Amino acid sequence: MTRGLPRGHRPASAFAHRPLAAAFAFACAIAAAPVHAGSQAEEHLSPSVATLLSQAISDRPAPVDYVTRPEVAAWIARTSPRLSQRIPDAAERRDILATVHYEAIRAGLDPQLVLGVIHHESGFKKYAVSHADARGYMQVMPFWTRVIGGVEHNLFHLRTNLRYGCVILRHYLDRENGDLFRALGRYNGSLGRSEYPGAVAAAMRRYEAAPDSAPMMASVVLGASISAK
Repeated sequence: MTRGLPRGHRPASAFAHRPLAAAFAFACAIAAAPVHAGSQAEEHLSPSVATLLSQAISDRPAPVDYVTRPEVAAWIARTSPRLSQRIPDAAERRDILATVHYEAIRAGLDPQLVLGVIHHESGFKKYAVSHADARGYMQVMPFWTRVIGGVEHNLFHLRTNLRYGCVILRHYLDRENGDLFRALGRYNGSLGRSEYPGAVAAAMRRYEAAPDSAPMMASVVLGASISAK
């Protein structure tokens, strides 16, 4: 496996472990204290990793028929009511959910995980800015546009923000060999602390698919150490 490369287009068999998401949520449920959106720390990337990440964030819009595909339409229909209080406009909800689904799948992430990150990081506020200047839905730090993208990239644009956020989270996950607890800590700038992974786990539970629905994909494979965190 090449580190740092977001792995989209995985076979369905790679996503057959949704119970791991429940285990992750249980392991992180001890975090009761409120936490705030943090920031990714700028770090040196090898030229090869920077190139791979740059290729991963290159713009590739969803196919025009994406939202009408049966499995995508079913996921949006199940999830949309859970966002109605935060995003009252149905068309806006549909657009956000379709983008979340496409960018999550493209990066090899669970859409519920991405919703949990957005829920906690920005509360689905498009123009959210943190005290550290992290921006948009997934609170992406501006230095990433310089390191792997282009300074002209607008982190308040829905697809751009989610593209960066999903690629960055996938990068941290690969770097931590599948340990979601540590990957989320890196994403939030709070590596080693349980508050942020716990908050994301709690947010994920808001958007879990109905128990009787067929799982679309798994959460990422969790490191063996997650249950001990």
